[in-house]
Amino acid sequence: MIDFCARLRYNEIMETGNVNLPNETFKYRFSAPFIAIFCVGLLLSAAGFAINTWQLVGFIEAGDLSSVYEWMKFILLYLASGFLAVLIAAMLIRSQYVVTEKELITQFGIVRSRYQIKKIYSVCLMRPSNKLTVYFDDFKTKFIVVSVRDAWYDDFMKALLARNEKIEFSIAGEEKPPKTDKKK
Repeated sequence: MIDFCARLRYNEIMETGNVNLPNETFKYRFSAPFIAIFCVGLLLSAAGFAINTWQLVGFIEAGDLSSVYEWMKFILLYLASGFLAVLIAAMLIRSQYVVTEKELITQFGIVRSRYQIKKIYSVCLMRPSNKLTVYFDDFKTKFIVVSVRDAWYDDFMKALLARNEKIEFSIAGEEKPPKTDKKK
């Protein structure tokens, strides 16, 4: 029975020519200024939470608990501080590129974009900035810049090419000529 099921699966793959490839994930590479901005945002969120707590304790000690405006202010400030902290933490933890069977998914925290792999026209490595640029069928207006570790460029390209062999790869930019010391 097991042998028969294995043959059915083998025949299905051979007939359709479709082998399910595993999803491949590539973490987003943040620059140092972005990491500094995220740290400042987390510190501001923690400071907002602490100041709000300090003011709430003073409000409760004052004894005038009937002010609806004050309660709403405290609730909204806690929600804003918590939302900022969750948003920044999600950006740091869950920013990645996922190459699935049919889609290239970019995830930046809670924001997700999906691109069809069959619509990718080419991928270009830009030498001056050392970034991968993915161009789509309408390559004059639609492209994304992929920011992953330099060591992952080949793996990223292999993952895309395994799903769409029609993707072209190119390298753009100037190569620096070797320096020669000529004294006149």
